[in-house]
Amino acid sequence: MPHNALWPQGKISFSKTLASFTQLASELQKKILKMILESFGLEKYMDEFIDSTNYQLRIMKYEKPKTNDSTPTLAAHCDTNTMTLLYQNEVNGLQIQSIDGEWINMKPSPKSFIVLIGESISVWLNGRLPSPFHRVIMKGNEDRYSLGLFTRLRGGYVIKVANELVDDNNPILFKPHGHEEFLKIFYSEITQAAVQFEGYITRLKAYCSV
Repeated sequence: MPHNALWPQGKISFSKTLASFTQLASELQKKILKMILESFGLEKYMDEFIDSTNYQLRIMKYEKPKTNDSTPTLAAHCDTNTMTLLYQNEVNGLQIQSIDGEWINMKPSPKSFIVLIGESISVWLNGRLPSPFHRVIMKGNEDRYSLGLFTRLRGGYVIKVANELVDDNNPILFKPHGHEEFLKIFYSEITQAAVQFEGYITRLKAYCSV
């Protein structure tokens, strides 16, 4: 998209900075994906994933609480995409739920990224890597800003469990599905039924579970 379409009044340098950040972060995402695939002996799928991937950069602001109490600003959920890279300012608030249900406060260093596995790749890996529940709880007197690079498979790509991950001891857990078709149903249900966020945090796995 042309810079002047996003910032018609200028801000060209800011626009170029975001474009550069997106490029660098997408390269990091590819390296992480390659490490994941190699760990399961599935590196032959790397080019297929890269050719079928879209990237979306989001700039997110979480406002400071209006009271002295901690305030939930992003309800608990799993990302339905492939992978999410998060980079934030010095204000924390992100919490990840552990296997035993405990909420862990994330306190990344200023030079680090947080990597969240999305449900799409979790399904493709037959559940080998779970997608973590996470939320944002704000407290204190400062706003929180973060950049999120969200990657997901393009429309038309059918997500199906890799054959190499299915055997007698590891039966297939998920049916093949088109992610775009799932999203149409996903957002349609939200719009029509005004479903609360907590009610659809595992909708993808419910949609394609065997």
